[in-house]
Amino acid sequence: MTKHAPILANEKTAAALLDLTAAEFRRLVDAGHLPRGREIAPGFVRWETEELRRICSGEAVEGNIEW
Repeated sequence: MTKHAPILANEKTAAALLDLTAAEFRRLVDAGHLPRGREIAPGFVRWETEELRRICSGEAVEGNIEW
C-alpha cells in the first residue's frame, strides 16, 4: 500500500518532519524562525509541508544566503 505524504501537517507532525519536538517547533514558530500555521477551519491549525521543505532547503530565502 502506498503511503501518502501530507500536504498539510498539524503541529506534532510538522515538528516530526523537521526532527524537532513539538515544544522546540513551537519555540521556533513563536520566535519567528518558522512560519505560523494557518487556521484551515475553526480550531484546526496546519502547516504546509511544501513550505517547510522550501524553508529547510533554503529555497524560500529571498536574496543570497551563505551556509
